[in-house]
Amino acid sequence: MSEQPLPCGIEVRGVGVSFSGIVALRNVSLEVRRGEVLGLIGPNGAGKTTLFDIVSGLRQPEYGTVVFDGVDITSHSALKRSRAGMHRTFQRQQVFGRLTVEDNLLTATEWQGGGGGFLADLVAFPPRRRIEKRRRETVKEVMDLCGLTPLSEAMAGSLPIGTARMVELGRALADTPSALLLDEPTSGLADREAERLSMLIARLKVQRTCAILLVEHDITFVMSHADRIVVLRLGEVLARGTPSEIQANSEVRNAYLG
Repeated sequence: MSEQPLPCGIEVRGVGVSFSGIVALRNVSLEVRRGEVLGLIGPNGAGKTTLFDIVSGLRQPEYGTVVFDGVDITSHSALKRSRAGMHRTFQRQQVFGRLTVEDNLLTATEWQGGGGGFLADLVAFPPRRRIEKRRRETVKEVMDLCGLTPLSEAMAGSLPIGTARMVELGRALADTPSALLLDEPTSGLADREAERLSMLIARLKVQRTCAILLVEHDITFVMSHADRIVVLRLGEVLARGTPSEIQANSEVRNAYLG
């Protein structure tokens, strides 16, 4: 029996945006299916981060649509997209420096309930306690997967860049994502952390429940993990295909790979 096609997680349909008359993206389309990693590459200024901002809801396109799990989310806020299961990391790590590593991850699940501080603790009912227990169990599992368990009580602001990136990734994973947008995730990672990231991506692919959009300057990492690749140049799609097809594309080699 043939394998059923994976459901589409993210669809970007003909989006475009410009800044002060300068075109940042022109009629860009792509799709990422659950259980798939789509690599997004291109030289600096190609529009990769702008496209990420549009997909995640930090910026609105001038035209075009973004669809998530079959729903048009073009007008949805970043918060609404996150609550629906679309999570992202950033080029510059963004952690809550005055919170512990464990509390950083717990913030991702706070909206599910179980929080509320001291007053809520005083009037806690069994359902609330069960939710809180489940949240903490999930966070402990994710910390273990990300190699953060020994640092659970460390203040996130005191961590080196690579470890802080793993905290940010753990936060994105703690509230189980159905789409994960990774923006330069290997930047600052030690070899052991990069290996752990590779393991986590492989695990998500096997589970077939999460669509992963990956922006990364480490071409070897992209070629090793992406199922398909889209190449941007000057805000437009230059090429799309499998890693081997992209490596063999003369236009891509001339414009980017060298």
